[in-house]
Amino acid sequence: MAETKKKQAATAEVAAEPAVKKEAAPKKYSVGGRYRLYARYLEEIVPALQSERGYKNVMQVPKIDKIVVNMRLGDVKDNAKSVQTAINELGQITGQKPIVCKAKKSVANFKVREGMTIGAKVTLRGLSAYEFFDKLVSIALPRVRDFRGVSGKSFDGRGNYALGVKEQIIFPEISYELVEKLRGFDVAVITTAKTDDEAKALLAKLGMPFKN
Repeated sequence: MAETKKKQAATAEVAAEPAVKKEAAPKKYSVGGRYRLYARYLEEIVPALQSERGYKNVMQVPKIDKIVVNMRLGDVKDNAKSVQTAINELGQITGQKPIVCKAKKSVANFKVREGMTIGAKVTLRGLSAYEFFDKLVSIALPRVRDFRGVSGKSFDGRGNYALGVKEQIIFPEISYELVEKLRGFDVAVITTAKTDDEAKALLAKLGMPFKN
């Protein structure tokens, strides 16, 4: 009986001790963190667009659906080493493994054979898309010589925007000394906007430096 009472008293003492507070899990994104642009989109841009454009529901506010980065490699299709170098550079820039695009049929005039590597592309979604967009507008584009902004007319009529990057060296991941050849690529920003005007308003608030 005495042992039973001791156990009960010990249990009561443990129960009386204050519960230890669990540390809050760190946010996956924050204004000062890796996904700062997405954090700003949620905290500042969504309320601003909702107020300016009269959206009744937060879900109506347009957002970036995905970003497709496409690099053409037709000029080095016969050089396997150069093709692999270009693919590696695209992977470094986007932080994601590129998909190799191969010719579906042979074209004699262009010396293209079926199955030959003619390009590479990367599709970025979610937080990865916002992270790449942030790097593009905050770091890469300002490093272009005599940069005065990008065209505000390169929309497709359905709320999607495209621009061309002439040199991969504007991205900090690429070392100029190790570059085999200056190479450009296309960037397509696909949004959920229903019109070009809505898409332009979104991208402008996200930091796209439109000149017109």
